[in-house]
Amino acid sequence: VCIHRVRSCSGIRFIKSKYVCVYDKSALKFSHQQRLFRTSAVSCGQIVQFKLSDIGEGITEVTVKEWYIKEGDSVSQFDSICEVQSDKASVTITSRYDGIIRKLHYNLDEIAYVGKPLVDIEIDASKGVASEEDVVETPPMSHEEHTHQEIKGHKTLATPAVRRLAMENNIKLSEVVGTGKDNRILKEDILNYLAKQTGAILPPSPKAEIIPPLPKSETVPAASKDKARKIPVPVSRPIVFSGKDKTEPLTGFHKAMVKTMSAALKIPHFGYCDEIDLTQLVQLREELKPVAQIRGVKLSFMPFFIKAASLGLLQYPILNASLDESCQNVTYKASHNIGVAMDTEQGLIVPNVKNVQVCSVFEIASELNRLQSLGSAGQLGTNDLTGGTFTLSNIGTIGGTYAKPVILPPEVAIGALGKIQVLPRFNRKGEVFKAQIMNVSWSADHRIIDGATMARFSNLWKSYLENPASMLLDLK
Repeated sequence: VCIHRVRSCSGIRFIKSKYVCVYDKSALKFSHQQRLFRTSAVSCGQIVQFKLSDIGEGITEVTVKEWYIKEGDSVSQFDSICEVQSDKASVTITSRYDGIIRKLHYNLDEIAYVGKPLVDIEIDASKGVASEEDVVETPPMSHEEHTHQEIKGHKTLATPAVRRLAMENNIKLSEVVGTGKDNRILKEDILNYLAKQTGAILPPSPKAEIIPPLPKSETVPAASKDKARKIPVPVSRPIVFSGKDKTEPLTGFHKAMVKTMSAALKIPHFGYCDEIDLTQLVQLREELKPVAQIRGVKLSFMPFFIKAASLGLLQYPILNASLDESCQNVTYKASHNIGVAMDTEQGLIVPNVKNVQVCSVFEIASELNRLQSLGSAGQLGTNDLTGGTFTLSNIGTIGGTYAKPVILPPEVAIGALGKIQVLPRFNRKGEVFKAQIMNVSWSADHRIIDGATMARFSNLWKSYLENPASMLLDLK
């Protein structure tokens, strides 16, 4: 028998080929304590401290929201370990190793820090090498207790969100061809692969044939427009009076709001308000709702507001810009990544629809459906919540007409949309008619935007919405 390595102070391990024998102290006694030999390679039965990597966006700490594994579970590379929530988004952490989970360093809702150990994973040295600083001591174990898992396939490049999508649909990343940079697998690659395997129909592209709406006789009758206004109902929560003050630390999105709004209020804001007659848009939406529903998409007014804003930003790019900290340079953003403020159980979040300037109204509606679903479930990724260039906040879904929105840095403008009301107005002939009126409140960074520019942009945005057919002339 050849002694290959001596690693433990409580026992000696004899290794030859694939066989491991362990002898206790009682069998072999030594007059002195065994010395520890440090090696760069990780041998069998040793543990790697899997540290929380840098998530980006300057994030230094996260809250552990859910564990997908427990101590004693076997994991493979790219398996989901846990879900953590930063002050920007929820992120799924995946394993870099094959092995057995030996220790979880955090409980649920505890704060984990970037660069600190997240879990301890026992790995097989014959299948991988870890850096010296990642190795910690482990007690000797018998051959029966040791589990070996082979590293499957080659390393693939994909974001945690893409890996989770693949996992949820039982898709092996090694079988998917990546179309991104350096063969990175994108969300579209997963969806295309899934469509080929299952025959699923993906949302049609802008060039897809328009499906005509169902005949009126087949459509579901609309609810009566004259039904009484809904009375707000208080949220039913058990009232508990303890007689004591309660102090809780700010976490997650609430903590992010403190940081973001503190920076925002250093910006000199100015406001501009107007009212929009949406009578024609309301009629158009009613006609298009069945078409969108056939395609599996819920069509609200917001996609029209977003697209009209993008068309206006093409004419007034200063509103789709950012100002550096020294206030010496202005960066005009090529992409129109328009954010939509959402009220969720986790707090206020602002995901954004990417590249609105090249999206159709239907594509914007489809993306909004996805963001709203993920937002309600608290599963929005960092990519969904960062990179915004302009924001719209629809306060009208809750109530209210006017607001004073606060700019979301590093953006320079934001709009708040009030509720749509049926109000009397005069037409060109001086006749009174029922109009669908919505109020809008704009806020802009007065350091680089003047009132006249904001007013002209608002007038253009207003004209697109009051005459929605006019948008056809400028759609690309």
